[in-house]
Amino acid sequence: MIRLLQKWKEVRQSFAHTPKAVRLVWQANRAATVGLAFLTLAGALLPASQAWVGKLIVDGVVASIQGAHDSEQIRTVFFYLILELVLFLLGTALNHARRLIQQLIQLQVANHVRGEIIRKALTLELAFFEHPDYYDRLQNARREGSYKPVELINDTFQIVQNMITMISFAVLFFRFSPWLVVILLATSIPAFVAETRFSEQGFRLLTRRAPESRQINYLGRLLTEDSAAKEIKLFNLGETLLKRCMSLFEKFFQEDKSLAVRRAVVGFGLGLVATAGFYGSYAWIVWHTVQGTISLGDMTLYLSIFRQGQSTFQSILAAVGSIYENNLFMVNYFDFLDLQPQMKLNGQGQKLPAALRRGIEFRNVGFRYPESEEWALRAIDLSIRPGEKIALVGHNGAGKTTVIKLLSRLYDPTEGTILIDGIDIRELDPLELRQKIGVIFQDFVRYHLPVSENIGFGQIETVHHMDKIVEAARKSGAHAIIENLPEGYQTMLGRWFHGGHELSIGQWQRIALARAFMRDAEILVLDEPTASLDAQTEYEIFRHFQELTEGKMAILISHRFSTVRMADRIIVIEGGRIAEIGSHQELLHREGIYARLFGMQAEGYR
Repeated sequence: MIRLLQKWKEVRQSFAHTPKAVRLVWQANRAATVGLAFLTLAGALLPASQAWVGKLIVDGVVASIQGAHDSEQIRTVFFYLILELVLFLLGTALNHARRLIQQLIQLQVANHVRGEIIRKALTLELAFFEHPDYYDRLQNARREGSYKPVELINDTFQIVQNMITMISFAVLFFRFSPWLVVILLATSIPAFVAETRFSEQGFRLLTRRAPESRQINYLGRLLTEDSAAKEIKLFNLGETLLKRCMSLFEKFFQEDKSLAVRRAVVGFGLGLVATAGFYGSYAWIVWHTVQGTISLGDMTLYLSIFRQGQSTFQSILAAVGSIYENNLFMVNYFDFLDLQPQMKLNGQGQKLPAALRRGIEFRNVGFRYPESEEWALRAIDLSIRPGEKIALVGHNGAGKTTVIKLLSRLYDPTEGTILIDGIDIRELDPLELRQKIGVIFQDFVRYHLPVSENIGFGQIETVHHMDKIVEAARKSGAHAIIENLPEGYQTMLGRWFHGGHELSIGQWQRIALARAFMRDAEILVLDEPTASLDAQTEYEIFRHFQELTEGKMAILISHRFSTVRMADRIIVIEGGRIAEIGSHQELLHREGIYARLFGMQAEGYR
């Protein structure tokens, strides 16, 4: 009993998303939704009307034969034939119109859903994108969200239509025997219960597969896109990765086959129940016809509407089951939309002054990545004055890039406070905060878009201002490269689209540097900005380093000590803590970590 109550609660909760799905379709196209409802209702009475006209045709034919082919009877029969043709053509027209409207709504809803998923993703902070659970949810939301709402509303309308049709059938049945209605309902319900159960099992199976489905997609990209093609060929990884894909395909096939076989066997068995009910009723109706209780036309009518009634009732139950199944899938979509950012804005969102006067201050800042017990940063106390240039150095994984992620509020500190001009950055509007910061990370994005947009994205408001784009390109040393491209600043970059031009890693890095220079920000952050540049280009950029960062605070992360020595102060981070602070000469004289690392690098050039 408890299990039944629990199951009923789950079923009832699963239908809770139907109103949301209906609103989703309504918002996509109100006129088409109304049209779909009208066409659904218009077709509800057609089956009973067609069955009744069929009865009149048969009775008319019998009467004509018995009346020695009376001309009036023959004209009546042909009138009924024409009426049946009109009803048939009307039904066909309604079905085609309905399919057309469904397709139009489907396209609009799919676009709306895709947009909503992307819009939600834009509101979430970086922590979501670094957790596999987010991608499982995204996979499940994308998989079904684009068409399930239309199926839901279509099933709802279908139930209404079929209920009206069933009522009209029941009215006709009661002229003969109410027991036919009871038999019709009783023989159809078992198949519905079984189908609902299998639908739920199918949903659970697809949901559970989300991580493996993403793995297949990932392996597919590795094997078919340019990003990994060179290594896969050089290391002969193709067959190994393909076998891994095929292994997952085979696992999915076996699971799907098991469910499909069980569904088919049970469906066939329960279908026999419905068939037995039909032929038992068939025999009953034929017996009454032979006994003269009903006419031949009545027999045709009852057999027709019993078969159609059984099919219609099964359609109602199937639609209910489909709504249940679709609601299960819609849970994934609406659950994804219900995700909420974890970083909240404290207060109303304070404004920073046009020019920073006090600079940046880290007060006892510590940070642990989500679901990690280790501290990425601990006890960071650091002040950066307006116009000051600092460099962060240390081993890979020491926490240098994490400092930048906290400053740009991609994460919030686990403990401590970060202040800009004395204001806690958690009290600042993130968009305004990031307008003050121009960043290029070492894993910068290579946009497969025109050069002008690759650079202009650094300040989206001025993405079409070519003078600013060219100026930024000159600062990064990318202008000379761009001038030699086939269409200059309008050249499509990358190989994903027609006419695309691929750049070397160093050339891509210059484009990314230009993107950082696009933003007229007071805080410029360069995370390994010259790692892929040749020595001459690196020298040219940093020869103008003071000029490029004039009046700005600059934070430079680099493993090249020839670069960091230009900074006013160098901060050495070791194990997530600040180990040393000073100028290049001061740190060399201290003969600590920095001096040792500098010596090791200098030795490599001797």
